[in-house]
Amino acid sequence: MKNKYGIGFLLFLILVVFGITCAYQLSLNKGKREIQAEINAKEQREMNDTSVAADGQALKDDCYYLKELNGYVVVYLSDKKTVYEYTDISLEYLPENLQKEIQNGKYIETSESLYGFLENYSS
Repeated sequence: MKNKYGIGFLLFLILVVFGITCAYQLSLNKGKREIQAEINAKEQREMNDTSVAADGQALKDDCYYLKELNGYVVVYLSDKKTVYEYTDISLEYLPENLQKEIQNGKYIETSESLYGFLENYSS
C-alpha cells in the first residue's frame, strides 16, 4: 500500500514540475512576443517620423547649404542656421558664378557631394 502512495506522490510531483515548466515557458514566450512587438512598433514609428516645414514642404535631414561668412565658405545644416563646418576656402578664389551661388546659399543634397565639393576647392 505504501508503494502505491509513493508512486502516486511521485507522479503528482512530476506533474506539478511539468506544469510549472510549461507555465514558465508560456510566460517566457509571451514576454519575448511583447518585446518584439515593442521593437517593431518603435521601428515603425521611426520610419513614419518625417520633418515637415510650416508651409507644408517636406525637408530632408541630410542636406547642406554653403554660404559666405566673413569672406569664407561655411557649411550649414538643412535649417540654414546651424553651422556644420567652417572651411578655409576663401570666396574670392572661387569662380564668379560659384561665388554668386554661395552668396545666395548653394544647396548640396548629400554628404558625399559636400565632401567632394570641399575636396575640390580646398587648397
